[in-house]
Formats: sequence, structure tokens, C-alpha cells
Amino acid sequence: MESHEAVQPVSAPQRPTPRRIGPRLYEISTDFSPAMRVPARVFADEVLIEQVQRDRSLEQLVNVTTLRGIMRAAYGMPDMHEGYGFPVGGVAATLLPDGIVSPGGIGFDINCGVRLLVSDLEHGAVASRIEAVTHELSRAVPAGFGRSSRTVFEHEELDHILAEGVPWLVREKGIGLPEDLDHIESGGRLEWARVDQVSERARNRGRSQLGTLGGGNHFLEIQVVDRIFDEKAARTLGLAEGRITVLIHTGSRGLGHQVASDWIKVMDAVMPHYGIEVPDRQLACAPLSSREGAGYFGAMAAAANFAFCNRTVIAHRVREAFARIIGPHAELRLVYDVAHNTAKLETYDGERLCVHRKGATRAFGPSSEEIPATYRGIGQPVFIPGSMGTASHVLVGTDAAAELSFASTCHGAGRAMSRTASRKQVQGARLRREMEAQGIVVRSPSNAELAEEAPVAYKDVDRVVDVVHEAGIARKVARLRPLGVVKG
Repeated sequence: MESHEAVQPVSAPQRPTPRRIGPRLYEISTDFSPAMRVPARVFADEVLIEQVQRDRSLEQLVNVTTLRGIMRAAYGMPDMHEGYGFPVGGVAATLLPDGIVSPGGIGFDINCGVRLLVSDLEHGAVASRIEAVTHELSRAVPAGFGRSSRTVFEHEELDHILAEGVPWLVREKGIGLPEDLDHIESGGRLEWARVDQVSERARNRGRSQLGTLGGGNHFLEIQVVDRIFDEKAARTLGLAEGRITVLIHTGSRGLGHQVASDWIKVMDAVMPHYGIEVPDRQLACAPLSSREGAGYFGAMAAAANFAFCNRTVIAHRVREAFARIIGPHAELRLVYDVAHNTAKLETYDGERLCVHRKGATRAFGPSSEEIPATYRGIGQPVFIPGSMGTASHVLVGTDAAAELSFASTCHGAGRAMSRTASRKQVQGARLRREMEAQGIVVRSPSNAELAEEAPVAYKDVDRVVDVVHEAGIARKVARLRPLGVVKG
């Protein structure tokens, strides 16, 4: 979730107009501004590129092209919309060692991500129990802003979580399954995490939040596979029409937000020392090789480990809830867990780069050695959740994405209007009734937050997914239809 909607004015004298350079690719060339080091490129079709121009996300993407060390281009995904510093749906890579790292290029909800669980349960066999399971999930997984977990970790335990991630939870707490580790991005642990760079305030905010969804666009959803686009890939992922799945969408909660807030202040203060000027102070940054750059990079990784663990605890509660309501045979296997808001060190064209993905998903292809061996024939799983009450999609990454987008793709439908505008246009209680009339069970304590996440507030997820498929950065595998939704 992107928590800050206000954006500083950009320095460009006029609004950029993207030019179509491919079937699903638009570009703003360096001719637009002398400050641009590389072009800005956006994956979109005619409808989505028009929507992108309604807010200031294109100006933000142009600002990103001015950052020190940026390589090739700044990329915008088809779900791109205005954010803090970078647009949400923005991707940029900087060259080591002195290229910058920017907290605004990762976001406040560090490692907001999506985890997909699949069962062998057929919808027809359990349809009468969906409401009961959804209710049980709403009791087992706290949702909403400020909600605390039923499990509070001690300070020493939290340090292990921040440093060691999911492997520690599985080994020491029996939360999660050993086989899950092979199906989490980076094995559920970013090894360069530095606990000493996470403030005490951030730790205190996180101690009671593991296993909680939070608010905004985060959700826990029971779904059914209602369409298969790629039979071979679907079989490899364990997906078949009529099968029950569970999608978990959340991140690092207050801990990640505090890490971002702390380090944005640090970056803003040290930029003059490194001779860095940016067109927007929300792009505050430092060289990755600097003390401050390395400190933030380590703190960001610790927050990412916390988020991986948060989704692991939630998945543990989901498995318990299914077993209580449906029975011990209701096993849920982890398909994959993907991160959205992170920065990672990756190699492209023989050069080591720091790849910022802000509201964007890694999409490694079949030949990548960084994905589970079982998926190397098809590509890394990618999950694109729709807006609340609409379908979500399963895709796989392509080898071509490495050249096209630094192996990145979109992460959702993308907002088409602000939360404030959505609240003015939509009545939460009416939306709840409309969803229930469609056969979707809804559990949320707040009608106001339901209104903020109404489908009308988002772009068309089917259109967004079609663009990344047609652009060649990810391939469609399956569509998932919602049956039960738990929201803050």
C-alpha cells in the first residue's frame, strides 16, 4: 500500500507526452529534458496510457530518469499511478558501486507482496462451507489499521526474524513448513539484512503485528480457479479449474513504514554531502556504497524479512482455519510468495545493478537459476491481484523480461482514483451488499475502507494483465475468482 498521495511539483516545464514505440510500449525520450540520463518507458495500451496521464506519475517517472547511476531506462508498468517519489509501478536500476539507492523507489510498505496457496479441494464439494471458512479466517487473522496480533514476539525473537526471516520461524517456532522455503522469493530471507540499522521505534511498531493484514488494499481471499490459459504451466503450479486457492496480500506493516520514514530523513540530510541534487525531495537518496546507502539497504532487507514472516504467520493461521472448518484433509500447498516493494542486487549485461521495484513484481524467466527447480521449465510465478471483488491472475515470468524490463512486471490493477475520491463516490455498505449478491462473502469491520477499495477505484485488471502478456514480460496462466474476502 502506498501511504502518501501528495507529490512535489516536478521540474519539467511541460507535461511529458509519451510516444508509442512498440505494440505495448511507450517512451518519453531524453529530448524532453536535459536532466534526463535515460528514457522513460511505459508498458500500456491506448486506454491505460490515457489513464496514466490523468495524474502525475509520468512526471515522477521522468524525475526518476535523472538519478545518479541509472541504467538503460526508467520503466512504468501498466498499473502505474502516482506515489511517493517513484510512481507506484516504477522500476529503475542503478550501477554499482556509486549508483544511488532511494527509499522512495521501494516505498513505505517494504516487501508488500502476495502469497498463493492451493488446495486439492473442489469448489463444488466445499461451496456450502465458504462462508464459515471466511468467518473463521476473519477471527484468526486480525485485519485493519492498528490491529495487533494474538502472538507478540519478544525483542530477541524479533531480532532473529529481522535477520534470518522465514527459515528461523520454520526451524525454531514450527510456523510454516520446511518445503515452503523453496517456494518463497529469496527463500524468505534477504541475507544482507542489518538489524542494527532498524530503529527501536520501528521494532516496537512491529513486535505485535506479525500475522496481521493491516488496512488499505491488503486482503486475504478465498478463490476458485475459473479459467486456465496455459495448461502445462498450470499443471506445474498445481492449478486446475474448480480448485480452491487462497491469496494473501500484505507487507511489513508499521515496522516497514517506520524504516522508510527514518531513512528518508537521513537521505534528505546527506544528499548535499555527496553532491546529489534531485528534482523532487521525495527522491532523497545516497550512493549505495556510502555509509547511509548501505545502512538503509540493510534496514530495508530486515523489514523485507519481517514481511515474508508476516505472510508466513498468516498462512499458518489459514491452514489451521481450513483444518478446523473443513477437516485435516484440507491441505494448502504454497505455490509461491512474491515481493513488490524491494531493491535487490542483480546482474544484467554483465553489470551488477541495484534494481528498485516500487509496486512491481520480479518476473524471472524459465532459464533463471534463482527460482525453484520445479519452475525452471515455465518461469517464476507472478500473482496479480485484482481490485476487491474482481478476478486475480497467475502468470509466469519470461526470459525476454530481462532485456525488456529488468525482469519486472506489474503487481496489481493499479489505482484509477484516490481513496478520498472513491469514498465520495462509493457507499461501503452498498458495495458490501453488491458483492454478497455476486456470491462473495465479505468480512470487514469498516465500510469506509471497503469504499476506498471499490473496483471503480482501480484500473481494469484484465486489461493490465493482457498488456504484460502481449508485451512479453509475463505469460498468462490462470484466472482466480473471489469467493470470500477478509479486509481491514
